[in-house]
Amino acid sequence: MNIFQRLFKIGQAETHSAIDKLEDPIKMIEQGLRDLHTELDQANRALAEVKAMHIRRGNELKQYREEQETIHNKSVLLLKKAQEGAVSIEEADQLVKENLRKKADITRRITEADLQVASLQQQVTALEGNVTKIKLSITQWESELKTLKARVKVSNATQQINKQLMKMDSNSVASMLERMKDKVLDEEALAQAYGEMNQKEESNDEKVNKIIEEISVDDELAKLKSQLGIDNAKEQDSPSS
Repeated sequence: MNIFQRLFKIGQAETHSAIDKLEDPIKMIEQGLRDLHTELDQANRALAEVKAMHIRRGNELKQYREEQETIHNKSVLLLKKAQEGAVSIEEADQLVKENLRKKADITRRITEADLQVASLQQQVTALEGNVTKIKLSITQWESELKTLKARVKVSNATQQINKQLMKMDSNSVASMLERMKDKVLDEEALAQAYGEMNQKEESNDEKVNKIIEEISVDDELAKLKSQLGIDNAKEQDSPSS
């Protein structure tokens, strides 16, 4: 079943008008899938009913054949009894004739039942084929629906992007790029400024630490000389100074 043939049936519209009014194919395919599921339910119900009839007629056919076999066996037994003298030949013949009439009626029923069973089997086969076709159509449509939904998403995204691009002419793009370049340059200059400030702070810290270190060494030297009894003033007046 072609997908477009089925789409054209939805809404009972003619083919050309359906093409012109095909505004939302996704919704139409979803409606088509709902219709297919309804058809599948109906086909399964019909298949079950025909199968039930086929089983019933098959059981009846089996019963007729069993009755036919039973009548045949009884007739053979009666004839044997007549030969043995257990029953008169006239009575045996009469009973066998009655059995043969019953057998003929059952044979007619068997013939009719055979034809009905064969016909029902053909109907079962045809209905099973229809059910399989509908299932395959549903599978195909569901796959096509997934593909179509994905394509719609891509198409919508592409349209949105294209609309945005249409709003941006070459001048606006160039202006935006220049603004971005200026912003990058500002950020780079700011980063460099922070770096220089950090280096300067480190240099000042080093000078302070060195002064503190020198003061500390002079104090330690004076303290050591004091412990040794060395007069710093005399040291400075000595000839060696």
